[in-house]
Amino acid sequence: MEDTSPLRVVAIGGGTGLSALLHGLKQHTKAADPSQPSLDLTAIVTVTDDGGSSGRLRREFDLLPPGDIRNCMVALSEDSGLLSRLFQYRFQSGRGLKGHSFGNLFLMALTQIMGDFPDAVKASSEVLKIAGRIYPSTTDNVELAAILAGGGTVVGETLISRSKHRIKSVRLQPRKARPLPAAITAIADADVITLGPGSLFTSVVPNLLVEGIPAAIRRSPAVKAYFVNLMWQPGETNDFRASDHIRAIHKHAGGKLLDYAIVNIRPITLAMKRQYAQKCAMPVENDIDAIFKMGLKVMAANLAMTSGKVRHDPAAAAAMVLKLAQEGRRRRNSTS
Repeated sequence: MEDTSPLRVVAIGGGTGLSALLHGLKQHTKAADPSQPSLDLTAIVTVTDDGGSSGRLRREFDLLPPGDIRNCMVALSEDSGLLSRLFQYRFQSGRGLKGHSFGNLFLMALTQIMGDFPDAVKASSEVLKIAGRIYPSTTDNVELAAILAGGGTVVGETLISRSKHRIKSVRLQPRKARPLPAAITAIADADVITLGPGSLFTSVVPNLLVEGIPAAIRRSPAVKAYFVNLMWQPGETNDFRASDHIRAIHKHAGGKLLDYAIVNIRPITLAMKRQYAQKCAMPVENDIDAIFKMGLKVMAANLAMTSGKVRHDPAAAAAMVLKLAQEGRRRRNSTS
């Protein structure tokens, strides 16, 4: 009998890239056509942010940084109007309040009341009626440290993103961070697992440094795919080709992890190239032959939007995930 249950998607990452992908995927959680499958969504989000409102709350209340998770909740919110605007509202003045977002403060207060950050995320998600589940990759209070090519070490996501030196590798401090059992279960049950889009060393890789997550991804029968970045990340991935991104993921995950690389083939306009060149950023080269030699398949599509900034198109990215989820479901059913 044909399996008509929702396709299970696990999206791993952080920053604006993950929230944009989730926004696109949300449109498929309720299939308009009954003959088409709907999606069951789980986001696993990095918790190493130490800047802005999140960093202040982390330092003052020993709280996991709520910013990336708040953005994911808003992206998946059923009501993209008033409630999500409220969660994204940032105070412009007020001693102690200026710079904080309401959603971050809401999560902080709920954590204080409930005594547990994942429970606070779950309760907040219910308030926003989100289309899916959101888990921090770990509940341990960890910092990110980068080992630079020259041999130095930079500690803290904010300082890492400002570094002008090539990053050799990153690690968590302390090194042993435990995953949420619910996140491991979601990975095991997934039809497709995506990494990115997002900053390689500060949004994607930190999730793979949590004990048990790379092993769980390898064990899962799901299709595993990585959204290759569209542009260099200044200070993180200057001169990185697509294969360099994948090589870094496999290095930090302790071996080969991915089945697919998803690359953009829509040309970046000359005007946008000039704008980004001022910040020492260029389009990422899709060295597809090198990716094939690494044992990966490639999916290519017009994924780039260039309105003001170069970003992944949420709808186009979601369409790629839907195709891969269907492949993953066929793979799972053929082996069951």
